[in-house]
Amino acid sequence: MRIEKILNNNVVVILDQHQNEKIVMGCGLAFKKKVGDEVDPGMIDKEFFMANPDMNSRFQELLVDIPMEYVQLSEEIVTFAKTHLGRKLNDSIYISIVDHMYTAIVRFNEGITVKNALLWDTKRFYPDEYAVGKTALDMIEEKFNVRLPDDEAGFVALHLVNAEMDEDIEDVYEITTVMQEISNIVKYYFNVEFDEDSVYFYRFITHLKFFAQRLIHKNTYTGNQEDDLLELIKVKYKNAYDCVLKITKFIVEKYDYVLSNEEQLYLTIHIERVIYKTDK
Repeated sequence: MRIEKILNNNVVVILDQHQNEKIVMGCGLAFKKKVGDEVDPGMIDKEFFMANPDMNSRFQELLVDIPMEYVQLSEEIVTFAKTHLGRKLNDSIYISIVDHMYTAIVRFNEGITVKNALLWDTKRFYPDEYAVGKTALDMIEEKFNVRLPDDEAGFVALHLVNAEMDEDIEDVYEITTVMQEISNIVKYYFNVEFDEDSVYFYRFITHLKFFAQRLIHKNTYTGNQEDDLLELIKVKYKNAYDCVLKITKFIVEKYDYVLSNEEQLYLTIHIERVIYKTDK
């Protein structure tokens, strides 16, 4: 393996047998080395390959300035997340986690903390990802003797959701906000507290996540449902449908997005279940 590019004393770029760039790292890997020199495979601790050229370029830029121990811990956090969540994560997660973690620790050591306005909703909507975020804080504390606030666990969770949904982080914030707004309309319309351990709440939130994703991309869902079914649901689940009409009006006014009959139908069904049924 020959060095294609030296990023810092511990990180280099090589070309694999298919002429694809691969980032490899190890303590002192590039010490007294130059482009074209051979890399000792026994010194390599981590390897990264990103098929997307833009992500590969961004990751390389980060590695120039971020110390190796932060990159190694970020990789351990991502590995834990993949195992714990059991979901495919976009390669962007390596970039977002190492960048956010390093920046958060630097800020914290300078006495600067950033409040996470979506922390409460992140806990409710993405409990598995938030649990990974809390574990990440434990791992950071053990490695760097710094205890970051729970707000940062929420930010880690949103980065994981971002990697799961393959969205820009700004879109994830907007998706979460839409979910918050709709769930609050339902909550106050019926004057209830959700049973957040209920399978019906989980299904409701999952439905809201994909609905919000369609909304921000202006992709209206239209299935093959007959209009007769919506007419039946309007009568059978009148209270839930009336709540959907309130949501529809809010979404049109704020986001200029019109719910299709199919979206009204499924949202009515999910609201009916989350309000009037429990998993107990």
